[in-house]
Amino acid sequence: MTNDDAHCYELVADCRLRAATDLFAHTWDPVVLTALRAGPRRRRELRAVIGGVSDKVLTDSLRRLLASGLIERRARAEAPPRVDYALTGLGQSLVEGPLTALGRWVTEHGDELLETQESSAAEGR
Repeated sequence: MTNDDAHCYELVADCRLRAATDLFAHTWDPVVLTALRAGPRRRRELRAVIGGVSDKVLTDSLRRLLASGLIERRARAEAPPRVDYALTGLGQSLVEGPLTALGRWVTEHGDELLETQESSAAEGR
């Protein structure tokens, strides 16, 4: 086994790579993270900023992101009660690193990607 083979085996065996790529497996999770980049937001603010996301899907996304330690839920003792969601340090590092890089890539190549997908779909009909 070479050093490269051992390195690949370690990545699969300890599941860190899989855990990281799972962060992009749910369509709305990166969108919610990006919406929180500007600072803490309430649920209805998130829905308004994101647009097109159902309440159930937003709830599921918030639960996954909370469980992953990427966001935190802050309950405020106000009348009426107020709950904000905010990025944790871990979430901030994901948004400022890989998601920002992905955003740059999409800006540069997004049209080409969509055109190719549409062309491929049209040929498959």
